[in-house]
Amino acid sequence: MTTRRDFLSLGAVAAAGLTAGPNASAETTESVKSMKPPARPVIVTRVTGDQTVQEAYQMLLDGADTLDAAHHICLGRENDPRDHSVGLGGLPNEDGIVELDSCCMHGPSRRAGSVGGVRNIRNVCQLARKVYEHTSHVMMVGEGAEKFAVDLGFQRENLLTEDARKMWMLWKESNSQMDWWGPGMADPAWKDPYAGKPAPKPTIDLHGLSSLTPLNPGAVPRHPGEGWQPIIAARTQKLLAMAADLQIAPELRLAAVEQILWPTTGTIHVSALNTKGEISGATTTSGLAWKLSGRLGDSPIIGAGCYTDQDVGSAGATGSGEENIKVAGAHTIVELMRQGYTPKEAGLETLRRIVRNYDGDMNRIRYLDMEYYIVRRDGTYAGVSLWTTGPTGRPRQFVVHDGTCRVEPCACLLPGAAVEWPPF
Repeated sequence: MTTRRDFLSLGAVAAAGLTAGPNASAETTESVKSMKPPARPVIVTRVTGDQTVQEAYQMLLDGADTLDAAHHICLGRENDPRDHSVGLGGLPNEDGIVELDSCCMHGPSRRAGSVGGVRNIRNVCQLARKVYEHTSHVMMVGEGAEKFAVDLGFQRENLLTEDARKMWMLWKESNSQMDWWGPGMADPAWKDPYAGKPAPKPTIDLHGLSSLTPLNPGAVPRHPGEGWQPIIAARTQKLLAMAADLQIAPELRLAAVEQILWPTTGTIHVSALNTKGEISGATTTSGLAWKLSGRLGDSPIIGAGCYTDQDVGSAGATGSGEENIKVAGAHTIVELMRQGYTPKEAGLETLRRIVRNYDGDMNRIRYLDMEYYIVRRDGTYAGVSLWTTGPTGRPRQFVVHDGTCRVEPCACLLPGAAVEWPPF
């Protein structure tokens, strides 16, 4: 029961909060609060392979909203059927159905929207924005989100392209016993399916994990996949033969096999900052290839796959969504920057938290992957990744445009590459 005295006390607390004014953000370090907007706009994202980054940058120069610019890049990926990580042509779940996730945060208005598990609607990045523009909600999922989209004029369409369908069939025929079922690596009873095969050292030295410098390269093997080449070669030849039986065009077979061995996890995140200091972030994806129906990763979760604070900066992620959810990766990065960390320092520290969740056990960590894209309110930026290269050996890179559009290497926590999960 609330007494009159309790009520008046609560009122006094509320009044104090209302009169706090600028001091309400006292937890933000003075060095961050004093930062000035950049002299030129800044965009940070993944390598897109198209002109949308340059076009979005011109939009910012012309005075466009930062979220409009970010979504322009996302739409380029969602509309490209050759990009099997997002939108049309995204790789499906284990039932052969494409399910899409997206979220966005608009820094100037401090609004956010999210959709998850959406079927039959291509441009979910725009749909996520419609959530906060047309409702009092932040997140909508599944059939409800699809109906909401149709009510607003979005067109239903089959998102499973013929190329993606054949890749799905190749996966079904080759991986019938290797899917996302079974306990995850965090389960104490989890067994390494490659126990006894070439593997990294069982653990790494956790000493100094809270420091801001990358781990000593001597603490981990040079390449977690070292010694696996004969296994991969044999598997590739088998899959190529199966691809021929499925009548996949000869020029597409190797690409299809690569999607089975190393499925696309190329979720796209974009953070865009203009010269007025306005900043927005957006993330969109088709999620894990061959996932269980209804699975949601980090991309639709505000604070994990994407987080923007107008006073501090913006961050987003691609990689092992479940691991990123557990450390609230994007939010953690922004909060570390609020405390004075640089974008690079904040990204590497967040990666260390993922490593610490497994006590440095490399027999588990080798199956994880993560990449963060970060920009601070003053235009300082970073791309950081858990490993030096992807599973196929490609170096980890990101795109930045601050007047010059270029590809830069990610700052990496661990040398080498992750091993794909589920195992083939």
